[in-house]
Amino acid sequence: MAATGDWEERVQALDEGADDCLGSSFALGELLARVRVLVRRNGPAEASRLVCGDLVLDTATRSVCRGDRSIELSSREYAVLEYLTRRPGRVVTRPMLEEHVWGMDYDGVSNVTDVYVYRLRRKVDRRGEESLIQTVVGAGYRLRAP
Repeated sequence: MAATGDWEERVQALDEGADDCLGSSFALGELLARVRVLVRRNGPAEASRLVCGDLVLDTATRSVCRGDRSIELSSREYAVLEYLTRRPGRVVTRPMLEEHVWGMDYDGVSNVTDVYVYRLRRKVDRRGEESLIQTVVGAGYRLRAP
């Protein structure tokens, strides 16, 4: 909010709920410094925990749990699962996974994506648990949204 009057108007604006208030004449450096303060105050833009049902990925520690069970994953398995977890309920195509996990240079000729999804299913889905990773025939994969 930019106040056109004196300090009393700025005080009133702050009392009425404004996070910050600038006078009508301010330096660009002051504005940028105030923006940096707000960014620091609000913390990181990305949550460190991704949750889908009873599956929890902690992106800060790269740990994975389903219910009370810890799951050990390779870095590529983790990358595939994280990509799916960030898009619960949405279809993720093989080319999308390949570009994210293996990079733009991946030729996509082999069935490496299918192999990694198979490995993930064996680690994430146990007997008696509802399968989280679903195949969408002719399209790709989807993480079942709760």
